[in-house]
Amino acid sequence: MLTGVQACVFDAYGTLFNVHAAAAKCRDELEPHADRLSALWRQKQLEYTWLRSLMKAHVDFWQITGDGLDFAMETCGLSDAALRARLMEIYRTLDAYEEVPRVLARLRAGGLRTAILSNGSADMLASAVKGAGIDDALDAVLSIDDVGIFKPDARTYQLAVERLDCDPGSICFMSSNAWDVAGAAHFGFQVVWVNRFGQAPERLPGTPKAQIQSLDALPALLGL
Repeated sequence: MLTGVQACVFDAYGTLFNVHAAAAKCRDELEPHADRLSALWRQKQLEYTWLRSLMKAHVDFWQITGDGLDFAMETCGLSDAALRARLMEIYRTLDAYEEVPRVLARLRAGGLRTAILSNGSADMLASAVKGAGIDDALDAVLSIDDVGIFKPDARTYQLAVERLDCDPGSICFMSSNAWDVAGAAHFGFQVVWVNRFGQAPERLPGTPKAQIQSLDALPALLGL
């Protein structure tokens, strides 16, 4: 059980929102490349955040999402502007995992503040949160736009400390991404790894306090 937690902060993409939902909704048009394209799209989306941070060549997450999709489509031999536009539009309102609304409600009922801390641009996050109907379940939606560098840079995690006015150790941070788990734990958060995809742990500094398969297990860790 985690102790001393005042706020629960969530990564967005892959943790609250299903990053593979866009390709799933266009499966008929993408077959036989749907699964490969979705995996490549996500891989390049993440890689470009890290590489651009190292290169000091920041752009917002919407451009990176489009660049990752372009790479994936070309790799799969797909050239369809209308399909690309549809995939990008769906990405604005990705499906939330089914347990998300009830878990957020349970945390708020237990007296904890809740927030998102994401690489996503502010407008992307606003669309996703509204589409999932979880606006009223969040105290803050934080984008790394405010510091101009992507996670896992320490300045991104500091955004939650400053906005929520909490010490790092009183923030419980949830992510499905093993690299984000490592970064947040190294920063000083109490981290719960939502290991939806059965990943192996990264060989990086920073260890989670707990590992769960879905957010349904989170309230019990917090004594709720």
